Amino acid sequence: MRVLHGSLGAEVLDLDLSRAVDEGTFARLYDAFLAHQLLLFRNQDLPPAAQVAFARHFGEVQIHVMNQYHADGHPELYRLSNLDAQGRPSGAHPDQGTLCWHTDGSWRERTGLATILYAEVVPTEGGETHFCDMYAAWEALPPERQQQLLPLQAIHSLDFSRNRRHGHEPMSAEQKRQVPPVPHPLVRTHPETGRRCLFLGDHAECIAGMDYDAGRALVEEINLAAIDAERVYAHRWTPGDLVVWDNRCLLHRATSYDTAREPRVMRRATILGDRPY
Repeated sequence: MRVLHGSLGAEVLDLDLSRAVDEGTFARLYDAFLAHQLLLFRNQDLPPAAQVAFARHFGEVQIHVMNQYHADGHPELYRLSNLDAQGRPSGAHPDQGTLCWHTDGSWRERTGLATILYAEVVPTEGGETHFCDMYAAWEALPPERQQQLLPLQAIHSLDFSRNRRHGHEPMSAEQKRQVPPVPHPLVRTHPETGRRCLFLGDHAECIAGMDYDAGRALVEEINLAAIDAERVYAHRWTPGDLVVWDNRCLLHRATSYDTAREPRVMRRATILGDRPY
């Protein structure tokens, strides 16, 4: 195993995920996942069914409410592709919300435990994924600021973030009914490590019990302060890369690329966790 960026991220060497992973091996992987927050597996030839099987080791795999993104006959997989029906770059970005710092599934009562992202086709430039350590972001705050934030809850809403970033493709009434806005602690305690971390991102709309505009301003202020280059691992994809990360203590975002000329096809599975506390 090779560390990627300080305490954030580790590359797992010489493991073929297309074959069934036994429980002993997975237990060691999970210990490394908790310790490093992110694991990278390179040179994987991973069919969709094998990605789903690996995801199920972590727990229940989310069936995303945005069902137009379901991939390869597997509703557990969410495909991000800029290719048209003829397999050519369309010029349209599949999900502009991914370009903003967020944590997957924070708009649900049971938020995302882990996300597993697999690269099928990658652009020659851009289309990276960046990850930011929210343990470190919390620990960097002055004690008095920590005490101010501890009692606060943020309202997370997929409809809010979708309309901000992808207003031309709004959620349907049924999709909105399935995932109403939900409050979560602004500071959460990781259920397995016991460490505190900030829990916000682009799906966080406002602060419960606070004037809306003041709450929006606070969300934006904390989101901005949380991101620091020293806390960020930037992953440059190659085809066959698979990355699994801990949504409970990381924010992530994709970077832009030339959607009219460069193809990018990614396959994602998110594992449901618990309700933050």
